[in-house]
Amino acid sequence: MEKFLDTYIGKMRGQYPGFPPETAHEIASAFIQFTFGLYENAVRECSHAIALIPDSQSNAALKKALSIVRVHAELRHNSQVASDLSVGFTEPERAYVAIDLPNDQIADRTTFELDNAIIFIYVVALITSLEDEEALLEHRRSIVRMLTDYKKALGLQ
Repeated sequence: MEKFLDTYIGKMRGQYPGFPPETAHEIASAFIQFTFGLYENAVRECSHAIALIPDSQSNAALKKALSIVRVHAELRHNSQVASDLSVGFTEPERAYVAIDLPNDQIADRTTFELDNAIIFIYVVALITSLEDEEALLEHRRSIVRMLTDYKKALGLQ
């Protein structure tokens, strides 16, 4: 799954060549805060990042990923479980996610959307935030493990 992740990173480099350092750092910070379970901070960082990202088709998918993580962070901060999200990737936005499966292969849509959002944010942050690259690289193994959960569904076994 290392190669799968590297291929996805390469694909996203063309879509996200860069953001201003402040924007890139906010995206990275949203990812890091969420993964460390600092959900209140993650909500704030997702909101800041969304506000800083300019509107475009590719950025709409990134904003959606940040919105998905923000919803999950809010729920977790309030000790609630997400069973059915009102926010998810639209068909055009699916072109930007790492794992795109037919609906009949998705057992848990909520987890699937969150996993895609986390991977997406991680990759964009890794590409755009040089300031956070070292901290982000420490999370690579967990991203690869997340992708490995979908290995069979992706037909990579």
